[in-house]
Parts: sequence; structure tokens; C-alpha cells
Amino acid sequence: MAAPPRFEIRDPVHGAVHVSPEERAVVDHPFVQRLRGIRQLGFSHLPFPGATHSRYSHSVGAFHLAGAAFDAAFRDHPFSGPARRQALRSAVRLAALCHDLGHPPFSHAAEFAMPPLRVLGIGAYAPQAVAHRLDRRASHEDYTVAILTRSDLARTIALSFPFRPEHVAALVSRDVQVDDDFFVDEGLDYRPILSQLISSELDVDRMDYLVRDSTYTGARYGEIDTDWLISHLRWHVDGGDRVCLALDRRAIFAFDDFLIARFHMFLMVYFHQKSIAYEQLLERYMRAADCTYQLPADLHAWLSCDDAHLVSHLRGSDSEWARRIVEQRPYKMLVEAHGRVGEVDLAAQRGALEAAGIDVMEVSTRGALGKGPKAGTPTIFVIDRPRGLPERVIALDRATTIFERYQDEHCISRLYVPRRHVDRAGALLSR
Repeated sequence: MAAPPRFEIRDPVHGAVHVSPEERAVVDHPFVQRLRGIRQLGFSHLPFPGATHSRYSHSVGAFHLAGAAFDAAFRDHPFSGPARRQALRSAVRLAALCHDLGHPPFSHAAEFAMPPLRVLGIGAYAPQAVAHRLDRRASHEDYTVAILTRSDLARTIALSFPFRPEHVAALVSRDVQVDDDFFVDEGLDYRPILSQLISSELDVDRMDYLVRDSTYTGARYGEIDTDWLISHLRWHVDGGDRVCLALDRRAIFAFDDFLIARFHMFLMVYFHQKSIAYEQLLERYMRAADCTYQLPADLHAWLSCDDAHLVSHLRGSDSEWARRIVEQRPYKMLVEAHGRVGEVDLAAQRGALEAAGIDVMEVSTRGALGKGPKAGTPTIFVIDRPRGLPERVIALDRATTIFERYQDEHCISRLYVPRRHVDRAGALLSR
């Protein structure tokens, strides 16, 4: 009997991305296709004209890398049989494909318009895990879980694969409870490692977006050795039955480079002064009393919420902040300070400007390389097989000095003012 036809997507970063007939039903689903209308980098296409790539292309890239990472980590591992292996592989690929379904227009910039978590009615969460934030604003991850478990995409997944949509959502959010042993095979729990491939210090999300964003912005900071990293992924049982992600020691310098690339991309691209200026305008509009834009809790209505939907709304608004965005009249950066915490405090400068009647936007960020896995998350290990010596397995943050060398946060603080006040504000601060 002939094998079913395979579908492929031509990706400019990874080449041919192969898609099975079952996966195609998800790839072609309206909730996934909606991501074509969401720019990956929000307003970054203004300082970087080439950065018009979408969340869809990034999701396809992460989907591809998730399969490659699974195959590399478990290259010699048979599981209990081919069917179990394929089921777990498909689950992590779908999680990578769907991990960004909940992003609002202009990606993170419009999250201020999200409703409280409670109104999304997500039953997949462990009640004790989310009880403290039910009345707080939902996040894009919450919307992703809602779409995976409450929309008709959930039915598509359930009909096409030997697992439930909750299993896919469980790899996106650790707050999702799973009441069966789908992730357990021959006494080992594979949920930790599959979750780490989706979100960790060494996940396929970052492996794709660093290279993709570097390609489309023209900034070369994100050029990392993805192939080398993936080919050296392994698995390790962490005390008992938890299977965690591991990296062969030979790739530790590629990992160091991976972290540094992300750090530099954050400082030079993701926190670019021009795109941040527009994000601040959008935040002001979203927080204004006269803002009439609200992201819907109804998931069917969510399908219409893309960048064009928000831009159309802004064009019809009389709000000063909306007009500034559509007419490309952002506030201009007046002051930018770099340094450690305490070295970039611009409170005095802001106070002086406000005392002179000048409106000021202040933006600060802390760029840190990271300090290893967050509390409560599975550990990533490094497997060291020195020639002629016994094998060692150590935690990632002990296998590299990168966290120690870059432990000091690099802070950036900025002040923005209306263009008509730039000269007066500059003269005032110079005194």
C-alpha cells in the first residue's frame, strides 16, 4: 500500500519543512493561519524594514526544529514501540507549531487589551496553579491554552492524533493538568524534556526566532549554530523517573554563543529605541479612558484580531496616541543611559522636564543573560564523556561559566518627549 502523500512548506530559513497529512489539518486550521497576519516583531519593521516576517513563519520553523530536536535527543532510544515514539514526537511538534496562537496584534505590544483570565473559562488549568491570578489580565500563553483546549482546533487535534489537545497544551504551560499517563512510557515521564524543548534556556522557540529575526532585520547578532546544538541534544533521567533535556559537552561553547546572541539581539533589536517608542504610544492608548479597543474573550472573534484589525481601529480613532501611531509621529528619544541597576536612574531628569510642563515617556529594561533554569522548572544537564575518563552528568549552570561571567544586568533607561519640545528639553537638561 502506498504511503500517504506528504506536504512540505518551503521555509527561507530551514528549507523544506515536511508536514504529515495529520499535521496538515492543524497547519491549515484558521487559528494557525491567523498567525500570518501577526508580525513577529511588532513595530520593529519601522527601524528594520525587512522585519515583516510573521508569527506563522516562526511557528513553522519551531515546528520543524522540534521534530529535529526530538530525533536527535532520542536517536538511539526505541521507547516501548514505534507508535509511542511517534505519538510523543507529534505532540511536541504540535506544541511548537501552536505555542504562539495566543499572541495579539503586534505581538506583545497589545497585551494590555486582554481581558481577565477568568473570562477565558479555561478548564485545563490545575485550579491551585491559577487561583491567584484569575482576576488579573490574561497573557498570550493563556489564550494559547484556551485555543488549544476550547476551540474547534481542539476537535481537529483529537480526531487526528492518538492524544488529546490537553496533552499539547501541557507542553506549552506547566499549569495545565493532565490526568492520565500519556507522557509516561515504561516507567519514565517524558513531559519534562518535551516541555523543555518548547520553553527553556535551550528551546526550539529561541533557536528559530534568533536566526529568523537576525535574517530579516539584517542584524547579525542572532546567527547561531543551530545544527550543532540540535545534533548534540541528549536525554537524562533526573532522580527517579523524570526525563530531562541534556546537552553533550562538545556543544557547550555553541550554547554559550546561543545565550550571548539572544542577549545582544535583545539589546540591539528587540529593545530598539524606535520600535519601543511606538509600543509606548500603543500602551498609552490601551490604558486611556477613551480607548475602545478590547481583545475578545470569545475565541471565534479572536480569529479576526490581527495586525490589520488593530491598524484599522487605530485609523478610525481620534485619540492622540492612535493618531501618532498611524501618522508615524512618535515621541523622540531625548536621553538614553546604559549601566547597572542604580547607574541609570533618570528620575531627576524626568522630574525636571515634567516641572517645565513637558510630557515625558520613560522606558527602562534589564537585559540579563539569565541565571540558569527558573525555580520549579526541570534542570537541563550536560553530559561529559571525556576520553579515557568516566562519564559525568552535571547541571547546565555548573558546566559553563557563561552565567557567572554575565551575571550583572545591563540596564537601559530612556526618556522620550514630543518632537516640538526636543530643543527646549535638551537645553533644560544641559543646565
